[in-house]
Amino acid sequence: MNIGLYQSASALSALERWQDTVSQNITSSQTAAYRKRTISFSSQQAGELQTDPRSRIGHEASMPMYFPKVNGGINFMIGETQPTRRELDVALQGDGFFEIQREDGSKVYTRSGEFRMRADRVLVTSSGNEVMNESGSPILLLPGGGPVNINRNGTIFQGDTSLGKLSVQRFADMSQLIPIAGGYFTPGQAKPEAVSEPELLQGYLEGSNVAPLREMVDLVLISRAYEANQKIITTVDQEMEKTLNALG
Repeated sequence: MNIGLYQSASALSALERWQDTVSQNITSSQTAAYRKRTISFSSQQAGELQTDPRSRIGHEASMPMYFPKVNGGINFMIGETQPTRRELDVALQGDGFFEIQREDGSKVYTRSGEFRMRADRVLVTSSGNEVMNESGSPILLLPGGGPVNINRNGTIFQGDTSLGKLSVQRFADMSQLIPIAGGYFTPGQAKPEAVSEPELLQGYLEGSNVAPLREMVDLVLISRAYEANQKIITTVDQEMEKTLNALG
């Protein structure tokens, strides 16, 4: 059995996953507060290859087999802040996530502060989920209440009326967060902790933390590595064919 053949095939599978991740990053690079998906590689032992016992007198020799292992992750580095001049857009300057309630009542978290007013005057995200205040309730805007002002600490005002304070939560171990559709994260095993004095900026949105040029460079690296492993598989296949022909 030619182990190199299987190792190269495993490498191709790992490269395909890396390419999918890079493609997702490029596609989402213009999405507000998108967090870059990352890929890292390590080696994983998969048993031992038994060699000819006659190679060592009285002993059967063996050598470990290693295959590439792909590990996925998320880069939570803060993205660049971009002005929008919309009064319901808010960018987080420090750590933390906005707390959002979905239709089924579950809580999810996002860095995107692209908010809007629903027909019933409830503050919602761009996908229609309700934005929570620090007491765990939706935020209701006043009819004819005038322009909305959001302080740096997240308190919302219409005129002189306070409508509550945006709930901003942080997590001690962000590696436990699970990404889901819509740019949201579920906490998994992590416990949210309220940020008492968040740093917010009204009229701005946090951009993604993806550098498209860096992702394009990675695509070139993936292409070259893919070609190299394909050549290895082709070479091994040709050598095996020659061996079989020679043996009749």
